[in-house]
Amino acid sequence: MYNVLICDDQPDIVNALKIYLAPEGYNLFEAFTGKEAVEVVKNNDIHLILLDVMMPVMDGITATGQIRKFSNAPIILLTAKSETEDKVLGLNMGADDYITKPFVPMEVLARVRSQLRRYAFLGGTQEHEAASTISIDGITLDDRTKSVTVDGQDVSLTPTEYAILKLLMENPGKVYSTKKLYEAVWREAALGSEGAVAVHIRHLREKIEINPSEPRYLKVVWGQGYKMEGGR
Repeated sequence: MYNVLICDDQPDIVNALKIYLAPEGYNLFEAFTGKEAVEVVKNNDIHLILLDVMMPVMDGITATGQIRKFSNAPIILLTAKSETEDKVLGLNMGADDYITKPFVPMEVLARVRSQLRRYAFLGGTQEHEAASTISIDGITLDDRTKSVTVDGQDVSLTPTEYAILKLLMENPGKVYSTKKLYEAVWREAALGSEGAVAVHIRHLREKIEINPSEPRYLKVVWGQGYKMEGGR
Protein backbone atom coordinates (compact mmCIF):
# COMPACT_ATOMS: atom_id res chain seq x y z
CA MET A 1 0.00 0.00 0.00
CA TYR A 2 1.33 3.40 -0.95
CA ASN A 3 1.49 6.26 1.56
CA VAL A 4 0.40 9.53 -0.05
CA LEU A 5 0.66 12.93 1.65
CA ILE A 6 -1.82 15.65 0.67
CA CYS A 7 -0.83 19.15 1.78
CA ASP A 8 -2.93 22.27 1.18
CA ASP A 9 -3.92 25.08 3.51
CA GLN A 10 -7.53 24.76 2.38
CA PRO A 11 -9.26 21.79 4.09
CA ASP A 12 -11.85 21.60 1.29
CA ILE A 13 -9.13 20.91 -1.26
CA VAL A 14 -7.49 18.30 0.97
CA ASN A 15 -10.85 16.58 1.41
CA ALA A 16 -11.57 16.70 -2.33
CA LEU A 17 -8.23 15.09 -3.14
CA LYS A 18 -8.86 12.43 -0.50
CA ILE A 19 -12.17 11.63 -2.22
CA TYR A 20 -10.35 11.24 -5.56
CA LEU A 21 -7.58 9.05 -4.14
CA ALA A 22 -9.30 6.97 -1.45
CA PRO A 23 -10.83 4.47 -3.96
CA GLU A 24 -7.28 3.66 -5.14
CA GLY A 25 -6.52 2.13 -1.75
CA TYR A 26 -3.75 4.56 -0.81
CA ASN A 27 -2.95 5.25 2.84
CA LEU A 28 -3.59 9.00 2.96
CA PHE A 29 -1.81 11.53 5.19
CA GLU A 30 -2.71 15.21 5.42
CA ALA A 31 -0.98 18.49 6.27
CA PHE A 32 -1.97 22.14 6.00
CA THR A 33 1.36 23.98 5.90
CA GLY A 34 4.70 23.29 4.27
CA LYS A 35 6.27 22.89 7.71
CA GLU A 36 3.74 20.20 8.63
CA ALA A 37 4.43 18.45 5.32
CA VAL A 38 8.17 18.31 6.01
CA GLU A 39 7.54 16.79 9.44
CA VAL A 40 5.13 14.18 8.07
CA VAL A 41 7.67 13.08 5.46
CA LYS A 42 10.43 12.95 8.07
CA ASN A 43 8.39 10.76 10.40
CA ASN A 44 6.66 8.46 7.93
CA ASP A 45 7.51 6.36 4.89
CA ILE A 46 5.80 8.61 2.35
CA HIS A 47 5.80 7.41 -1.26
CA LEU A 48 4.27 10.48 -2.95
CA ILE A 49 3.51 14.09 -1.97
CA LEU A 50 0.81 16.38 -3.33
CA LEU A 51 1.97 19.83 -2.24
CA ASP A 52 0.26 23.20 -2.60
CA VAL A 53 2.50 26.13 -3.55
CA MET A 54 0.83 29.02 -1.73
CA MET A 55 0.61 28.21 2.00
CA PRO A 56 1.25 30.00 5.31
CA VAL A 57 4.15 29.24 7.69
CA MET A 58 6.16 27.56 4.90
CA ASP A 59 5.22 27.65 1.22
CA GLY A 60 5.35 24.61 -1.05
CA ILE A 61 8.49 25.72 -2.88
CA THR A 62 10.48 25.99 0.35
CA ALA A 63 9.01 22.73 1.62
CA THR A 64 10.07 20.99 -1.60
CA GLY A 65 13.65 22.10 -1.05
CA GLN A 66 13.57 20.90 2.57
CA ILE A 67 12.06 17.52 1.65
CA ARG A 68 14.63 16.95 -1.08
CA LYS A 69 17.36 17.02 1.56
CA PHE A 70 16.25 13.62 2.86
CA SER A 71 13.63 12.12 0.52
CA ASN A 72 13.41 11.26 -3.18
CA ALA A 73 9.67 10.59 -3.04
CA PRO A 74 7.85 12.13 -6.03
CA ILE A 75 6.46 15.62 -5.38
CA ILE A 76 3.53 16.92 -7.42
CA LEU A 77 2.91 20.64 -6.92
CA LEU A 78 -0.62 22.03 -6.76
CA THR A 79 -0.59 25.40 -8.53
CA ALA A 80 -2.95 28.09 -9.81
CA LYS A 81 -2.89 28.96 -13.50
CA SER A 82 -1.26 32.32 -12.70
CA GLU A 83 1.66 30.70 -10.84
CA THR A 84 3.81 29.95 -13.90
CA GLU A 85 7.02 31.16 -12.27
CA ASP A 86 6.27 29.06 -9.19
CA LYS A 87 5.93 25.96 -11.37
CA VAL A 88 9.39 26.49 -12.82
CA LEU A 89 10.87 27.35 -9.42
CA GLY A 90 9.27 24.25 -7.90
CA LEU A 91 10.76 22.02 -10.59
CA ASN A 92 14.12 23.68 -9.99
CA MET A 93 13.84 22.82 -6.29
CA GLY A 94 13.22 19.16 -7.06
CA ALA A 95 9.50 18.73 -7.73
CA ASP A 96 8.63 16.08 -10.32
CA ASP A 97 5.40 17.42 -11.76
CA TYR A 98 2.55 19.87 -11.17
CA ILE A 99 -1.24 19.92 -11.41
CA THR A 100 -3.11 23.15 -12.11
CA LYS A 101 -6.16 24.15 -10.10
CA PRO A 102 -9.08 23.62 -10.51
CA PHE A 103 -8.43 19.88 -10.60
CA VAL A 104 -9.76 17.39 -13.09
CA PRO A 105 -10.12 14.13 -11.09
CA MET A 106 -8.88 11.89 -13.90
CA GLU A 107 -5.78 14.05 -14.36
CA VAL A 108 -4.99 13.84 -10.64
CA LEU A 109 -5.33 10.06 -10.69
CA ALA A 110 -3.28 9.68 -13.88
CA ARG A 111 -0.38 11.79 -12.61
CA VAL A 112 -0.36 10.13 -9.20
CA ARG A 113 -0.39 6.66 -10.74
CA SER A 114 2.37 7.58 -13.18
CA GLN A 115 4.67 8.95 -10.47
CA LEU A 116 4.03 6.00 -8.16
CA ARG A 117 4.83 3.51 -10.94
CA ARG A 118 8.12 5.28 -11.52
CA TYR A 119 8.88 5.43 -7.80
CA ALA A 120 8.07 1.74 -7.30
CA PHE A 121 10.29 0.86 -10.25
CA LEU A 122 13.20 2.89 -8.90
CA GLY A 123 12.65 1.71 -5.35
CA GLY A 124 12.88 -1.90 -6.33
CA THR A 125 9.42 -2.94 -5.17
CA GLN A 126 9.03 -4.93 -8.39
CA GLU A 127 10.89 -8.20 -8.78
CA HIS A 128 13.37 -8.57 -11.61
CA GLU A 129 14.78 -11.88 -12.72
CA ALA A 130 18.26 -10.72 -13.53
CA ALA A 131 20.53 -7.77 -13.00
CA SER A 132 20.86 -5.29 -15.84
CA THR A 133 23.90 -3.05 -15.67
CA ILE A 134 24.68 -0.28 -18.14
CA SER A 135 28.05 1.45 -18.13
CA ILE A 136 29.06 4.42 -20.22
CA ASP A 137 32.56 5.60 -19.48
CA GLY A 138 32.48 6.57 -15.77
CA ILE A 139 28.72 6.17 -15.25
CA THR A 140 27.25 2.84 -14.16
CA LEU A 141 23.51 2.23 -13.80
CA ASP A 142 22.43 -0.98 -12.06
CA ASP A 143 18.78 -1.55 -12.90
CA ARG A 144 18.49 -4.40 -10.39
CA THR A 145 19.32 -2.23 -7.39
CA LYS A 146 18.17 1.00 -9.10
CA SER A 147 21.51 2.60 -8.25
CA VAL A 148 23.81 4.92 -10.17
CA THR A 149 27.50 5.60 -9.63
CA VAL A 150 29.78 8.15 -11.26
CA ASP A 151 33.48 7.32 -11.09
CA GLY A 152 32.67 4.90 -8.28
CA GLN A 153 30.71 7.41 -6.21
CA ASP A 154 27.01 6.83 -5.45
CA VAL A 155 24.62 9.39 -6.94
CA SER A 156 21.14 9.96 -5.50
CA LEU A 157 18.50 10.49 -8.19
CA THR A 158 14.79 11.14 -8.05
CA PRO A 159 12.57 8.61 -9.90
CA THR A 160 12.15 11.00 -12.83
CA GLU A 161 15.87 11.71 -13.09
CA TYR A 162 16.60 7.98 -12.99
CA ALA A 163 14.05 7.25 -15.72
CA ILE A 164 15.54 9.91 -18.02
CA LEU A 165 19.10 8.72 -17.43
CA LYS A 166 18.16 5.07 -17.98
CA LEU A 167 16.43 5.85 -21.28
CA LEU A 168 19.39 7.84 -22.58
CA MET A 169 21.97 5.31 -21.39
CA GLU A 170 20.04 2.49 -23.06
CA ASN A 171 20.24 4.42 -26.34
CA PRO A 172 23.66 6.12 -26.44
CA GLY A 173 24.05 8.57 -29.29
CA LYS A 174 20.31 8.66 -30.05
CA VAL A 175 18.85 12.17 -30.00
CA TYR A 176 15.53 12.62 -28.19
CA SER A 177 13.51 15.77 -28.70
CA THR A 178 12.04 17.25 -25.52
CA LYS A 179 8.62 16.08 -26.72
CA LYS A 180 9.73 12.48 -27.32
CA LEU A 181 11.70 12.38 -24.08
CA TYR A 182 8.71 13.66 -22.10
CA GLU A 183 6.35 11.15 -23.70
CA ALA A 184 8.76 8.26 -23.12
CA VAL A 185 9.42 9.06 -19.45
CA TRP A 186 6.10 10.54 -18.31
CA ARG A 187 4.12 8.09 -20.50
CA GLU A 188 1.61 10.72 -21.52
CA ALA A 189 1.16 13.26 -24.29
CA ALA A 190 3.43 16.29 -24.05
CA LEU A 191 0.88 19.07 -23.85
CA GLY A 192 2.92 22.12 -22.93
CA SER A 193 4.89 20.28 -20.22
CA GLU A 194 8.12 19.76 -22.15
CA GLY A 195 9.79 22.54 -20.15
CA ALA A 196 10.00 20.12 -17.25
CA VAL A 197 12.46 18.05 -19.29
CA ALA A 198 15.02 20.87 -19.41
CA VAL A 199 14.82 21.30 -15.64
CA HIS A 200 15.38 17.59 -14.97
CA ILE A 201 18.22 17.46 -17.49
CA ARG A 202 19.91 20.31 -15.64
CA HIS A 203 19.49 18.48 -12.33
CA LEU A 204 21.02 15.35 -13.86
CA ARG A 205 23.98 17.30 -15.15
CA GLU A 206 24.56 18.80 -11.72
CA LYS A 207 24.70 15.28 -10.27
CA ILE A 208 26.67 13.35 -12.91
CA GLU A 209 28.88 15.93 -14.62
CA ILE A 210 32.14 17.28 -13.22
CA ASN A 211 31.40 20.58 -14.96
CA PRO A 212 27.65 20.86 -15.70
CA SER A 213 28.22 23.89 -17.96
CA GLU A 214 30.49 21.76 -20.16
CA PRO A 215 28.81 18.34 -19.97
CA ARG A 216 30.76 15.23 -20.87
CA TYR A 217 27.79 12.86 -20.97
CA LEU A 218 24.44 14.64 -21.33
CA LYS A 219 24.74 16.62 -24.53
CA VAL A 220 22.28 18.99 -26.15
CA VAL A 221 21.92 18.86 -29.93
CA TRP A 222 20.76 22.37 -30.71
CA GLY A 223 17.34 22.50 -32.26
CA GLN A 224 16.88 18.73 -31.95
CA GLY A 225 17.08 17.53 -28.35
CA TYR A 226 19.32 15.57 -25.98
CA LYS A 227 21.57 12.54 -26.19
CA MET A 228 23.96 10.45 -24.08
CA GLU A 229 27.52 10.73 -25.30
CA GLY A 230 30.03 7.93 -24.99
CA GLY A 231 30.24 4.20 -25.55
CA ARG A 232 29.44 1.27 -23.34
